[in-house]
Amino acid sequence: MASSTFILCFFAFSLLLGLVRLTKASKLEIEELSWLDDDKDEEINMVLGRHDSLRKCDFGSGKWVYDQTYPLYDAATCPYLSTRVTCRKNGRPDSDYEKWRWKPHGCNIPRFDALEFLGRMRRKRIMLVGDSIMRNQWESLICLVESVVPTDRKTVTYAGPTMAFHALDFETSIEFCWAPLLVELKKGPGNRRILHLDLIEENAKYWRAADVLVFDSAHWWTHSDKWTSWDLLMEGKHVARDMNRMVAYQRGLRTWAKWIDLNLDPRQSRVIFRSMSPRHNRDNGWKCYKQREPLAYASHPHVPEEMMILKGVQKSMRFPVYLQDITAMSALRKDGHPSVYTQAGGDKVVKQHGTGHGSADCSHWCLPGVPDIWNEMLNAML
Repeated sequence: MASSTFILCFFAFSLLLGLVRLTKASKLEIEELSWLDDDKDEEINMVLGRHDSLRKCDFGSGKWVYDQTYPLYDAATCPYLSTRVTCRKNGRPDSDYEKWRWKPHGCNIPRFDALEFLGRMRRKRIMLVGDSIMRNQWESLICLVESVVPTDRKTVTYAGPTMAFHALDFETSIEFCWAPLLVELKKGPGNRRILHLDLIEENAKYWRAADVLVFDSAHWWTHSDKWTSWDLLMEGKHVARDMNRMVAYQRGLRTWAKWIDLNLDPRQSRVIFRSMSPRHNRDNGWKCYKQREPLAYASHPHVPEEMMILKGVQKSMRFPVYLQDITAMSALRKDGHPSVYTQAGGDKVVKQHGTGHGSADCSHWCLPGVPDIWNEMLNAML
């Protein structure tokens, strides 16, 4: 009887020990899995929860409010602005375009506080990736923060397609990476430009270690045939001379989305995709000339096809990408573009040659101006 009891106890102990070992092995296997497969990870749920809370406030729906306390910085004292966006310095006679802030319906965008922003971004890399309009936004963000950093404690560095503003005491960098198509555009035989819809690493290697990534890509996909960015499109071994622009855009975005899903961890990185900046350059580029105030409403509101494609790709991703929708709000700001004031003496050119001479820039934005509000929105999202 005692022998039987001993055998039963030994068997029970062995079974319990096996379960403990199995549990430990299971835990090790779970830890080896990607964060994408760990649905119960509390940190991931926290990130997704923040994502859901942002959806409750529609920053993109609201109105422009005139505010005498704007702009948030003086273009004359910010040394980082490109000449073509310093509109008042280039002779623009009005300045009201600098004094409008965006008021969303049902919520507020906090006024930008440079010290508070740098404090939250301490020891972090913020990178804005895209085209010249993204550089427009990058210059705005630098001007919003640089005045609180002593002259000898800030610097700008350049490396390949990137440029970076460093706030040394905060160990913070605010960077821009030139990648207007996100995927790779390379020179091929006969010096032809080949857009590789399925390749991205040559650009993405610059983004990998960033803590906050802000992307945009749309304008270069929609250039007219005269100004197209590529001669051939390539996907795998398939080469095409032409392709529907929106089909190509979707395939390029899918390559970007796959890279984000496979290479970034939401516990380490925040990713935001800023929607398409509207262009008011129809009518031979003079649609924004002499515009002095925002439109009260859009006369023909519509959702651009690029936006629908972007949202579709975003929904297919496992990584929580935030969409910063600035398209509709910025469409009301015809008054915010440089127009003829991309260089000194813009008005003189118009007086001498009329509006049929050359063209006005109705794509980029004067600074201070509209991109400052994008950055206030970005700050609120972060």
